[in-house]
Amino acid sequence: MANQPKAEDIQQAPDGQQEGSPVASGWGGKIEEQYRKIKEHAETYPYVWGSYILVYGGFGMWLTYRWRKLRKTEDRVRVLQERLRKLVETEQSTNSAVVKEQSANSASLPNKPPSSGDKATK
Repeated sequence: MANQPKAEDIQQAPDGQQEGSPVASGWGGKIEEQYRKIKEHAETYPYVWGSYILVYGGFGMWLTYRWRKLRKTEDRVRVLQERLRKLVETEQSTNSAVVKEQSANSASLPNKPPSSGDKATK
């Protein structure tokens, strides 16, 4: 009951609404009331709000810088991964072609016994 305004403190406006009453209807009224409070506080304490802007603005700028740097690094890594993937694919395709060629050549050659010149003499 301590929060309720007294009857003599409340003045009636000509249109029937109460003046001085902080009762706000709906979300719009609540937002307006909060905006009014913040505006009054900012006008009363400008240096405090200046320091808020300086500190949180600097923090936001640093976060933005780090975020963009991270994105650039990720992009470079993706490009390098793509280049490496293409290199591996070409290397595997050339290796598989060489292996097929060697297997085809070895199948076409008759099996010869090792020559006696290859053996070490005692």
